[in-house]
Amino acid sequence: MGRIVAIDYGRKRTGIAVTDSLQIIANGLTTIPSGEAVSFLYEYTSKEPVDLFVIGYPKQMNNELSENMKYVEAFKKHLNKKIPDIPTVYYDERFTSVLAHQAMIEGGLKKKQRQNKELVDEISAVLILQTYLESTKYKQL
Repeated sequence: MGRIVAIDYGRKRTGIAVTDSLQIIANGLTTIPSGEAVSFLYEYTSKEPVDLFVIGYPKQMNNELSENMKYVEAFKKHLNKKIPDIPTVYYDERFTSVLAHQAMIEGGLKKKQRQNKELVDEISAVLILQTYLESTKYKQL
């Protein structure tokens, strides 16, 4: 069984999280400049088996798509062209940044550490992946 990779794509930075090989636990992998995301994922999939990419779906509170969606769609097209054998799905990413900050506070990180945007993006990717895993688990019950 391959891993599932979650992607929190932003215009500047992209947070990436992965599951373990049994697809049970979500772990942060890294945050990279968005322009390097597809190359990074291509390199990663050449070393690790990956079954699925889960891309954060940027929606607003009123359920409309955010302005970042056009960038996410362009990223997804580029990813699918470069790595066509691995399917991609969107998953709602609303509140992930807020929840990431909350997790950092609850984890005892100092204010300076909580201002690290790369860490916030990576934790957001973990949250996208964890909620995706939980949603698929309940569908199987």
